[in-house]
Amino acid sequence: QVQLVESGGGLVKPGGSLRLSCAASGDFFRINIMGWYRQVPGKQREAVAHLNAAGDTIYTDSVKGRFTISRDNAKNTVYLQMIGLKPEDTAVYYCNAHDLAIETGEGVYFDGMDYWGKGILVTVSS
Repeated sequence: QVQLVESGGGLVKPGGSLRLSCAASGDFFRINIMGWYRQVPGKQREAVAHLNAAGDTIYTDSVKGRFTISRDNAKNTVYLQMIGLKPEDTAVYYCNAHDLAIETGEGVYFDGMDYWGKGILVTVSS
């Protein structure tokens, strides 16, 4: 069982800032890739930012220069610092953990699975 719990969402005015957090817990000892997605009603979920265990990051073009993803591996937590928020950033933001290292009696393997949080609402409005 793996759980991802997001926090930090809410209502902010255009130009404002928010910091999202996502804590992962469960039967694993390492997460390869952690990331954030977002979704608005009627649209597909889109990838916002990803960060792998080596520290490599990927951002969707619309958030480059405004959002920063980071992680604390000791706490299995990923963060998304958002500045210069725009109304078009309004969405439900989902935390994702991909490819978890699972330890068994026979050794360690990466499961290649995706795990999701329940989502947290970010509303950017004046």
